[in-house]
Amino acid sequence: MTDVEQDRWLQFDGLSNARDIGGLPLEGGGHVRPGVLLRTEALEYLSPGDVRRLLDVYGVVQVLDLRTDDERVRYGRGELFTAGVETHLLSFIPEEGRALPEVDEDLDPMVRNYLAYLDDRGPNVVEGVRRVAGLTDGATIVHCAAGKDRTGVLVALVESVAGVPRSDVVADYALSAVRIEEMFRRWTRSSGEAMPEDDEIDRHRPRAEVMRRFLDLLDERHGGPVAWLQAHGLTDDERDRLRDRLRGE
Repeated sequence: MTDVEQDRWLQFDGLSNARDIGGLPLEGGGHVRPGVLLRTEALEYLSPGDVRRLLDVYGVVQVLDLRTDDERVRYGRGELFTAGVETHLLSFIPEEGRALPEVDEDLDPMVRNYLAYLDDRGPNVVEGVRRVAGLTDGATIVHCAAGKDRTGVLVALVESVAGVPRSDVVADYALSAVRIEEMFRRWTRSSGEAMPEDDEIDRHRPRAEVMRRFLDLLDERHGGPVAWLQAHGLTDDERDRLRDRLRGE
């Protein structure tokens, strides 16, 4: 088990790709404080016991839902919303589709998608970071459909602000790859469809080189992830509050 993986997976009846970013190392020493930001897939399969644990044990007080309106209508908003947890709808994809940014044609399609989140929904991306920074107590859940792409981008930006080393940001993103098959099993059991072939499942696994290239492009074009956020509205005070909130011992 790697340092990035150790003790960070959260076990729930209705979640496969759930973990706390707490425990990740910080530049200069220390680790990210646990119980501040949880990353998951969509929440529609939560059991009543899951809801109780998230509220009473993990102290979840807000949810950042990065899905589109269409996804929410089709799959629902989940039992945490029903339980009254404050939920912020911050879609990273336009309802009418997207025009991918003009970039090198050789660039990986997933990197192009991640850049498009910033171009299409920059204010929502910054608002997601701002919402994590704004809490003084309690945990935030951030999720999309599978908890790997949209969630992976937002979490990578939060971790970058906190001062998690780049290699660990990338490793945390790629860690979701080990739970893709389990998520497909849950989805297909629910829908009654057959499991996809292995090569189709593999196509959905996050790859470290995708996040590494995405962050490198932010370095090259904007001076880094934190600089991009600040150029698009994140204030110095919000940046510092997020760092204070996430920095443990």
